[in-house]
Amino acid sequence: MTARLIVCRERTQAGVSPRVIRAYDVVDDGTKLANSRPFITAEPGGTPDGFRLDVDGNLWCGWGMGNEKQDGVKIFDATGKPIGFIGLPERSANVCFGGVKRNRLFMAASHSLYSLYVNAQGAPGG
Repeated sequence: MTARLIVCRERTQAGVSPRVIRAYDVVDDGTKLANSRPFITAEPGGTPDGFRLDVDGNLWCGWGMGNEKQDGVKIFDATGKPIGFIGLPERSANVCFGGVKRNRLFMAASHSLYSLYVNAQGAPGG
């Protein structure tokens, strides 16, 4: 299995700012990055923020920008396909897995901290 590095960045073109999360292959015993590619491009108004991986390679992203249809956490599978959404009453800036089994998702939002037990386990070390 090839290791992946996932990076969130913003690109501005003609007043439009799609946020792009890019994936890179980690090669040469972890010393180089290769094969840069878009992993997720946020929909208009969508804003990904802090993220973590689970042991199955799914990406859990804090998301939103003051819009009830987007505020919360979006979950994407290893190919970048959206597979879930946890709605919150405010945008989520960061997420992390905790608890003895790493199955409790902590979601740091604009004014609150939320937590929820999930049917997933966070990847070790993050």
